[in-house]
Amino acid sequence: MGTPAQWQDFLENQDLLWARLPTIWHEGPFLGDGLLGSMVYKEPGANKVRFTTQHGRVQDHRPQFGSGFGTCRLPVGHLTLDPVGAITAVDWRLSLWDAELTGSITTTSGRITFTAFIHDELFVADAAATGGEQVRWTFHPEAANSPREASEAPPSGYVRNPAWTTKTTGEVRQVLQALAGGGQTATAYRQSGGLLLLSVAHSFPSNTAADAASLAKVRDAGPYQSLRSAHQAWWHAFYPKSFLSLPDERLQSFYWIQLYKTASATRAGGPVMATTGPWLEPTPWPGVWWNLNVQLEYWLIHGSNHLELDSVTTTLDQNRQRLVDNVPSAYRADSSGVGRSSDMFATRSVGTPGSGAEVGDLTWALHNVWLSYRHTMDDTLLRDTLFPLLRRAINYYLHFLRTEGDGKLHLPSTLSPEYPVVPPKDTNYDLALIRWGCQTLLDAAARLGVDDPLKPRWQSTLANLTPYPTDGNGYMIGASTPYSQSHRHYSHLMMIYPLYLVTWDQTAGRTLIERSIARWHAVTGAHRGYSYTGAASMYASMGRGDAALGYLMRFFDPATSFPCRANTHYTEAGPVIETPLSASQSIHDMLCQSWGGVIRIFPAVPAAWPDVTLHDFRTQGAFLVSAVRQAGTTRFVRVRSLAGEPLRLRHGLPGPPSATLDDGTPAQVTDLGGGTVQITLDRDREVLLHTGPRPPLVIDRAPISRPGARWGLPGTPSPPGRHEAENATISQGVVESNHAGFSGSGFVNLDNVVGSYVEFTVAATGASTLTIGFANGTTSARPMAVTVDGAAAGTVDFPPTGAWTTWRTVSIPAQLGTKIRLTSATADGGPNLDYLDVAASGTDYQAEDAVITQGAVESNHAGFTGTGFVNLDNVVGSAAEFTVTGGGTRTITVRFANGTAVARPMDVLVDGVRAGALSFPPTGAWTTWQTLSLQAQLGTKIKLVSTSADGGPNLDKITIG
Repeated sequence: MGTPAQWQDFLENQDLLWARLPTIWHEGPFLGDGLLGSMVYKEPGANKVRFTTQHGRVQDHRPQFGSGFGTCRLPVGHLTLDPVGAITAVDWRLSLWDAELTGSITTTSGRITFTAFIHDELFVADAAATGGEQVRWTFHPEAANSPREASEAPPSGYVRNPAWTTKTTGEVRQVLQALAGGGQTATAYRQSGGLLLLSVAHSFPSNTAADAASLAKVRDAGPYQSLRSAHQAWWHAFYPKSFLSLPDERLQSFYWIQLYKTASATRAGGPVMATTGPWLEPTPWPGVWWNLNVQLEYWLIHGSNHLELDSVTTTLDQNRQRLVDNVPSAYRADSSGVGRSSDMFATRSVGTPGSGAEVGDLTWALHNVWLSYRHTMDDTLLRDTLFPLLRRAINYYLHFLRTEGDGKLHLPSTLSPEYPVVPPKDTNYDLALIRWGCQTLLDAAARLGVDDPLKPRWQSTLANLTPYPTDGNGYMIGASTPYSQSHRHYSHLMMIYPLYLVTWDQTAGRTLIERSIARWHAVTGAHRGYSYTGAASMYASMGRGDAALGYLMRFFDPATSFPCRANTHYTEAGPVIETPLSASQSIHDMLCQSWGGVIRIFPAVPAAWPDVTLHDFRTQGAFLVSAVRQAGTTRFVRVRSLAGEPLRLRHGLPGPPSATLDDGTPAQVTDLGGGTVQITLDRDREVLLHTGPRPPLVIDRAPISRPGARWGLPGTPSPPGRHEAENATISQGVVESNHAGFSGSGFVNLDNVVGSYVEFTVAATGASTLTIGFANGTTSARPMAVTVDGAAAGTVDFPPTGAWTTWRTVSIPAQLGTKIRLTSATADGGPNLDYLDVAASGTDYQAEDAVITQGAVESNHAGFTGTGFVNLDNVVGSAAEFTVTGGGTRTITVRFANGTAVARPMDVLVDGVRAGALSFPPTGAWTTWQTLSLQAQLGTKIKLVSTSADGGPNLDKITIG
C-alpha cells in the first residue's frame, strides 16, 4: 500500500454501487466537503433525480425559541436532474478514492452520463446526454422552516422566516433567504452546457454577506479540470494517513466508507456535526446533540490518524463565552456548561443539580478534546483549551456537591441522559464524569507545572465522592434508581466505557462489569444501533473478540429494529449520523486499544478474523502503530513515537519479542509481566518487535475470508455460470432496473407484442435443465416459446408472481445447442426476464433427507422443492451430509436461499476430504432460491459445512450432474 495506484485499486473495491435508483436518502450516494453536503435519490413522485444541497452553517438565530426551532439547522434546497424520457435504469459508483459520484441514467429517450463532487463549498456536476436525452438542471428552493415541524408544533410566538427572493447577475442565478432573527442564506448557481456549479453561503449577523460570498464562489470558479484536480488532491492525501484491513469484505468496506463520510461531514475549524451531518432531512433533531451524539461522531478520528477532522475541539475553543453564558448567572464567574442540544455555537442553557437536569454533557464533550490531546500530546492544546475549559466544567459540579451524614460527597438530582426516571441523587453518569474530570485536571496541572489553588479540592473530591450506586444487577442509574427499563444509552456505564475508570485489568471489578453489561442488554425494547456498538466496545475492553463481533453485527442485521442502511447511514425518527461512525470505533477497539497508559495490540480479535493489517494507527501517547496478523498469529509490531512519551506495549506476539530500533540497535526493553513491555523510545524513533526470524515488513490488504455484497443498491451478484438476460440478444425490449430483487445489473422488459424475444448464447451441450428467473406483475400468464438453435423445445407458461418485484423461477428439460431463444407467444409479450441457468440433467438429493448437524427441516419460506429445506444454525460447523451414488468427476449443484445481506460460505467435503468451497451470496429474500455449482471427484458422502458464525444458507437440495 505504498503507491497511489495501490490505494486506488484497494479503495475501488470498497466503492458503493447502484444498479437501482435509490428512492430515499438512506439508500443513495452522498457527497460533502465538511460544510456543503448532497444526497442523491429519486425525486419523490417525479421522474427526476434529486441532489440535495444543504449546508452545515445554515441555521436560525432566535435562541429564545430553543434549539429545535430557534437555533435549528435550516433547509436550503435541492437540485433535480430532469430527463426527457422515463428513467429505466441507473448505473452509479461512489468512488471513495476520488470522492465523486459517476455513472449513467438510462431513459426511454436515451442516456445521461455524469460526474459530481463537492469541493471548497462548491457543488460541481458535469453531465452529457446521448440519443434524445438532454441535460436539464433545476434548482428548487426550500422554505427555511425547522425540520422539527414535521413532528412538533412551533412554540408560542414563533413566526416563520420570510419567503426567499431571487436575482440574476450575468450567468449566475441566486436564491436569497432572509431570516427573521437576522442573517442571510444565499444559494448561487449557473449552468454552462453540461457543467453546473452551485454554492451556498450563510452570514450572521450580516444580512448581505452571504449574497456576495455565494456569487463570488460561483462567478470566479476556475475551469472544471482545475476544480476536480484540487478536489482529488485533497482526498488522495487524506486516505494514506493510516491503513486498516479486515478479512470481512463488507465490514472492511463499511469502515472505509465511514472515513469518507466523516471527512465529507466535518473539518477542524468548521461547525461541529449536527445529528444529520451536513445532509439535512426531515428530523426531530435538527441540531447538535451533546449527550452522546457528538462524542460518538468523532471517536474514529483518533485511531485513524485524522485529527484534521476535529471540529469538537475548535467549536468549544471558539465559543467559550457561550459556554459561560449557558450556566445560570450566579455561577458564570468560574463555571461553564452546555445543555443537551444546541446550534453550531453551543448555544443552550444548562440546568442545575437538584432540578433533575442533564448537567454533564460539556464534561463528556471535553473527554473528546482530551482524546485529541492524548493522541497528539500537544501541550499547547492541553494548556490553552482543555485545562481551562475542563476546570470550569468541573467547577460547576463542585458548587453543588454536599457532604452528608456518611461523610461522603453527594450530588443532588440530575438526569442520566434520556433515562425516563430521574434519580433523587448520585446519578452514575455524573459521578463518573466528576471522577474523570478531577483526575484529568490533577494530571494536567502536574504536566503543565501549574500550582492550581483548586488542586486540594480536586483531590478531596476524589477521596470523598460517594461510590457508584450498585445493586445485584450491576451499576444502577443512580441512588435508589435501579436499571429497570430498557435504555438505549449507556450513560450509567460511563465508568466502564468510554472513560475506562473501571476496567477489566482491575480483576476485583470484573463480575460487576459483566453483570452491568448483561443487565443493560437483557432489558430489551429501547435499544438502538449504538446500543450494539457500545456493547461491542465494552466486550472488546474485556478481550472478548467473538462477543464484541457478535454485538457489532447486530447493528448490520436487517432483522433488528434500527439496522445500518443501504448507504451505511442510519435513521431512527430521522437521520442520526453517530451510530455508524461509532461502529468504526468498535472495530478500532477490537484491533488496538491504548487506555490506561498501555497500548494493546490485537486485544479482542474475533476468531473469524485470522488476518488483520494495521498501519500508522494513532494511539494515546502519540504513537503510530503498524501491526500484521496472519493465520491467527501476530507477525510483527512496529511503533513510531511522535512525542517521546513512555511506551508500554502489550504486544500480543507469541513469545518473548526481539525489539530493534530503526538504526538496527537493540531497544531497551523492560518486561512488566502479562505480555506487557516498556520500551525506551525517543521522539521520531521507531521500534520493531517480532519473534523468530525477522518477518517481511509488508503492509497490504488482508485476504478476504468472508465475502460480502457491495454497499449501495448493487445488482445481486451473478452466480458462476449464470446467463443474465441483460447480456443477451434482445429484440423488441429494453434493459431496466426499476423493480428490485433482480440478479446481475438489471432485467429485460419485453415489448407487449407477439415475437419479442431474448436469445442466450450458452456453452453447454447435451441433456440439461433450463431454469429461467422471471417476474410477472399482471394477473394472467405470459407464455413464451423456447427454441434451441432454431428448433422448437417447448413452451413455458410464466404465471403471475403477484408483483413486478416478486421473482420466481420455472424449469424445463432441453437438449442443448448454442442458442436458446425465448419468444413471446401473445400480444401481452413475455414476463420480465432476469436470467437463465443451465444445469446438466442429473439426480436430485433433497436436503431434508440429508444428515443434519445443528440445523432443522423447515417449510416456512415458499419456493423450495420436495417437502422442505434445511435451516442451519448460525454457528461454524453446522452441516448437511448427503449420501449419493455414482462416481467420476461430476458437477454438484446446490439450490439455496440467503435472505441476509452478506454471503454465507461453506466447505464442500467428499468422503471427509475438502473438495472446495462455495460462498452463497445474498438472494434478496428467503423465498428467492438460486443455485451454485462446483466440480468434484464423486464419492458416496457429500457434506456442506458452515465456515462462518452466520452458518450456511437455507439448503433446498443438491443435484449431481
